[in-house]
Amino acid sequence: MRTMSKWGRMIPLAAWIVIIGAVGAVVMLLWNWLIPGIFGLTAITYWQALGLFALARILFGSFGHRPMMHDRGMRGAMAHGKMGSDCGNPMHEKWMKMTPEERKAFIKERKAHFGHHHHPFGHSGFGREELFKDEEKENQ
Repeated sequence: MRTMSKWGRMIPLAAWIVIIGAVGAVVMLLWNWLIPGIFGLTAITYWQALGLFALARILFGSFGHRPMMHDRGMRGAMAHGKMGSDCGNPMHEKWMKMTPEERKAFIKERKAHFGHHHHPFGHSGFGREELFKDEEKENQ
């Protein structure tokens, strides 16, 4: 097995340092260009920009791979050759396996559970019979 030389390990480290430094400069320049004019706040230094970048990554993102989001959404669907309705949504899969009677019972249960709240448009969104008219015609 071939081991990496000292320089082979230093180059990726140096690349990350340059990238983080450049991101800090971009954050500082964008902040100092936009924020004081829009909100009247003061300009920030390079180190404050790096801190702001780190804080934003902690609060809104991560510094690396997000294992919880690996197979979710369109990226996960595309990576596994699934598109459209076959995106691995467990509730969708459960719904598609239900018979029309099971779907009605499920909606009735959800309506009983959530239907006691006031809704701004006067309906709960559950138990709409027009959703099943086409299925009932097909089954007859």
